[in-house]
Order: sequence, then C-alpha cells, then structure tokens
Amino acid sequence: MPLTKKQNLLFIILLLVMVFLFLVNISLGSVSIPLKEVVNGLLSQDMSKESWEIILWNFRFPKAITAVLVGIGLSMSGLLMQTLFRNPLAGPYVLGLSSGASLGVAFVILGTGLLPSFFSSFFLSNYGLVLASSLGSFLVLMAVLLVSQKLKDTMAILIVGLMFGSFTSAIVSVLSYFTSAEKLQKFTFWSMGSISNLSWNEISLLSGFIIIGIGISFLVIKPLNALLLGEKYAQSIGINYKKTRFLIIIATSILAGSITAFAGPIAFIGLAVPHMAKLLFQTSNHLVLFWSTLLLGAIVMLCCDTIAQVPGNDITLPINAITSVIGAPVVIWLLVKKKRF
Repeated sequence: MPLTKKQNLLFIILLLVMVFLFLVNISLGSVSIPLKEVVNGLLSQDMSKESWEIILWNFRFPKAITAVLVGIGLSMSGLLMQTLFRNPLAGPYVLGLSSGASLGVAFVILGTGLLPSFFSSFFLSNYGLVLASSLGSFLVLMAVLLVSQKLKDTMAILIVGLMFGSFTSAIVSVLSYFTSAEKLQKFTFWSMGSISNLSWNEISLLSGFIIIGIGISFLVIKPLNALLLGEKYAQSIGINYKKTRFLIIIATSILAGSITAFAGPIAFIGLAVPHMAKLLFQTSNHLVLFWSTLLLGAIVMLCCDTIAQVPGNDITLPINAITSVIGAPVVIWLLVKKKRF
C-alpha cells in the first residue's frame, strides 16, 4: 500500500525534528555549545574552543548516538510485543528479559563479596556489568524459548514471561535485603538507567545488536500485518506462525536485552512510542509503523535525555525517571484526545 501525501509529509517532518533534536541534545548541558559550533565540529571543522571539541567528541556525541540507538531499539521491540500478543500494554520487557538482566547485575554488585578480589574487580567494571546483564537476559531468553516450543497459546508465553520476571525480582529482593547500603545504592543507580557512560567500543557493540534486531524485525513486517487479525487468519494465508513468533521473540530479545545490558532498564519508551506512531499516522500498516516507530523512538529519547541533562546545570537526572514522568502524561493526553486506544 503506497504512502499518502500526509504520511510522506509526516515522515519528512519527523526526520527533520530528529536531526534538530540531535543537534540540540549535543548543544545543551552543563556547558552550552552554540548550534553553529556543533555543526562545524560534526563536519570536522575547527571549533572556537578546544574544550568544546573535547566535550563534543568524548561526551555529547557518543551520548546522543546512544540515545538514538536506545530509542529505536526499545520502540521497535515494544511494537513487536504489542502486535504479537495483541495487547496494548505489552512492552519490550514482558518476556522477563529486564528482570533477568537485573538478576545478573544484582549477583555481581550485591554478591561480589563471595568472589575472589580479581573476579570481584572485573565484574564491577563496565564490561563486567554488561557481561552479567547479558548472561542474565540470555538465560531468561533460553528459558522462554524452551517453554514457547511447548506452548501453542501465545498468551501463555506472556504469562510465562511475567512469572520469570516475578521469580527473578524475588531473588533480587532477597539479595538486596542481605547486602550493604553502599552496594545497594550502586545497584539502585544502575536500575535507574544511564546512556552517558558508554565508550566507542561499547557503542559499536550496541549498534551491531540493534542493526541485527531491526533487520530481523523488518523481515516479519508482512506477518505482523496478518497477526492483527489473529493466529488462525495468519495461518490461513500461509504464514508460518511458529517461525514468525520465534523471530519476533528473538528480535525483541536482542533489542531489549542488549539495551538493558549497556544502558540499564529504561521504562516507558517501548510501551508508549508504538501508540504514538499509530495515533500520529492513523494506520495499522506495519510498513508505515516500522519507520515511524524508529523515528519517534529516537525523537522521544533525545527529548528525554535533553531534559535529563538539566541545561545550564551540573546536575544530571536519571534517564529512567524522565522517560516515565514526561512520557506517561503525554500518552494519556494523546489517547484521551483521540478517544481511541
């Protein structure tokens, strides 16, 4: 189905807004950099101050790239989950991946006292936390996939994911109860999410995972449209439902799992952005929703990160708090205004 003129115009506007917010995000912070200087720096031209170049390339630009990757990854995984389960409240973490990642990090931060000092220092580093989070997400993913092969009912998989989430959260609570206040504070900071501490190597790894996850998502666009009318309808027109379900779960796991590993659990984005795309473009065609969700995810994440920086101040607020505080009222307003879900 070809795009309408209105949809084409909306895509152009969203693309321009994303580019503008990307530049604004780099410009604002504890030290403000004029937009003209930001553009000059990104075009490899000399900036007026050497300190601005250091801030641009070592801090602001990597963080803005991370915000875009996180936004598009969580938004796409949310769209996949909402379509698969045909549940508007489904998000990227309904399979229990976030809880699995939290459990891995909790074992590392709250339980490193049981390990030799060498292992303890490694696991408490950035790469150690990423590895622990990835292992936790991977183990939950394997468990969900094994169970999904035994279950025909897709809604049962949703329940299984929620149960895994409850189980791992209970273990984290037990670990938290017996740990010191200092370690508990560090785990709490991780759970608030952060996109500002990634190195270029970590961003490269995250980019690779996001590209793979988005690529798999693109392959299931046609089956996603069929799934809107139910499993039986999808199968009646020749869709391999089990294969499609498997690919959707894998794509979501790669996207949500890698983002949680590198940036921590970030709320709201995956749940709300797909609804914003549907309300803005007034369509259920997943070819349109695919691209609109990517653009809106990047835009919303850049907005939230810009606010979290508290421009002109040395304070940086937790990104998780901003995504929820800013995002939830916006979605409620959109739904009430359109009088539809």
